[in-house]
This record gives sequence, structure tokens and C-alpha cells, in this order.
Amino acid sequence: MSKPLTRIAAVMFAVLVLSGLLSRDNVRGLAITLDPPSEIFANRPFAIAFALHNRSRLWPRWFLLLTLSRAAQPLLVPYLPRGGRSSGRLDVLVPARGLHAFAAAHVSSLFPFGFFRKGVRYPLAVEVLVFPEIFAAGATRPEVLEQAGEEASRRAGRGHGLHALRSFRQGDDPRGIHWKQTARTGETIFMEREAEQGRRLSVLFDNAVGELADPIARERFERLVSEAATAALDHLARGWEVELVTRGGTLPFSGGSRQRLAILETLALIAPQPRRADPLLASNPRGPQLRVHLEAGTGREPVAV
Repeated sequence: MSKPLTRIAAVMFAVLVLSGLLSRDNVRGLAITLDPPSEIFANRPFAIAFALHNRSRLWPRWFLLLTLSRAAQPLLVPYLPRGGRSSGRLDVLVPARGLHAFAAAHVSSLFPFGFFRKGVRYPLAVEVLVFPEIFAAGATRPEVLEQAGEEASRRAGRGHGLHALRSFRQGDDPRGIHWKQTARTGETIFMEREAEQGRRLSVLFDNAVGELADPIARERFERLVSEAATAALDHLARGWEVELVTRGGTLPFSGGSRQRLAILETLALIAPQPRRADPLLASNPRGPQLRVHLEAGTGREPVAV
């Protein structure tokens, strides 16, 4: 090989080595923090806030590629000054409900020439609760087992008659504030209405289905979880009070944001239990009910009545 070709090859080799060294150093000395949103639903894209900090006081960082997980789109951070911080949002999608851990973030470098893709995994240990997938509202409607009518009962609810005045609590609907009494007393006063029997829904989710070894049965079980969550949220949004009855216990009738969160958390963590013959019972057997269960022999279609 002639001397000019040898020199060119040596220069190219040196450039490759230099590129590898710079790329490796470019992904070191970083710190990553995440700030997930308060509500995350399965199969629904969401944005998770992040902050990327360059702990080096000597050198900036260039062309960093940040990846949170396989369910997130990589994000390019073109420049990170020395000792500086870059913040933004990553688009993420989690396919299943339940507890989900973001164990680590992967940072790779396109600097300086992109010949090498050096990367470092930074531990995160961030865990989030993913709520069930929510379908289009209105797909499932409760069956009224016995018509109770709109007769008001003598307890707090969402009817038309005034039940009582009390102090405003977190989670109450602001539309129920009694403004005249609030102005008179200097304290936020809330109007409790008499409940209407026809605006109370019992969601009975029978999770005593035994071991679901069949993938199709597991998929149908997850769909029923989503159907129960969809019906509960739909009725809560329309002013109903909802109770949730499962094999693990009962969330009593209530409405508002607190009940919405309690139902979502319960259904996010619900799991199959051993089969039982005794039926689930609503606290009000005469009121509207939504029964959600798998038929015997889990190969059949799921049933919601």
C-alpha cells in the first residue's frame, strides 16, 4: 500500500476511534427525573414529563437520544449545556392495566459523526398505576331489575329536593355550592340533595373466574374490566351515584371525583379469584344493576347484563 493511502487509512481510523471516545463520554454524567401524570389509562397515549441534567461542569452534551421504554418514542435533545438542564415530554403508551414500572431510561449519542451509537442505562425506579382501558361511553347500559322510579329517598344524593346544608368537602361538585349561605357565613356551604333511586347504579363485577390459562379468556376478562370501568365512569359523569361490588369487597354508593378514583384504582388492580357458586349481591337489589362476568367455561363470550 502506498504512503498516501496508508496516511488516509490512518486518519480514517483515528477519526473512528475519536468518534467512539467522544460518543462514549457524551452520554456520561447525566441525571434523569420523571414526573408522570396523575391519570394513566391502558392503550391511551400520554405524555410524561422529564428533566435531563448535565452534571458535568466542564463539557456540554450534544445530540442525545432519550428513550424511556419500548412503549415510548425516542426524543432527540440537540444540546445540553454544562451544568444545565433540559426538560420536555415523552409520548408513551402502556398496553395493560395495573402497576407499571419505568425501571430505567436509555440515553444514546449521535455525536460527533454518528459512526457509533454509544448508550447508557440510567436507573429510574418510577412506578405508576395504569387504569383500565376506557371504551366509548354508551356501549353498555344497565338492566333495571325492578323499576324503582324517581321517588326520592330520605338520604343524601343527587335528586332535586334539599337534604341538608354542610361544609364543602374536597371532591364535591362545585355546582352544589349554596352561594347565599356561603356569603352569609364566610364558609363554603354545600347543598346535599335527596337521592333518587333511579340515579343509582350497582356495578357487580364477578372476578371469581378461576385460573385463566387460555389467552383468549384472559383477553376477555380484561375487556370486561374495561366495560365495568367504562359504565361506572359514564354514569358518574352524568351525575349518578355508583357502587362497585367485587369478590374483594364493596365500594358503597357515592359520586364525584373521589368515587371515580376509587373505582379506577380497584379495577386497575383486580385479579381473577377461585371460582365460587354464591352470587354477588347489590346493596339495593331493586335498583339498576350492571352485572359483568365470564360465563362458565371461559371459552364462551363474556356477558354483561
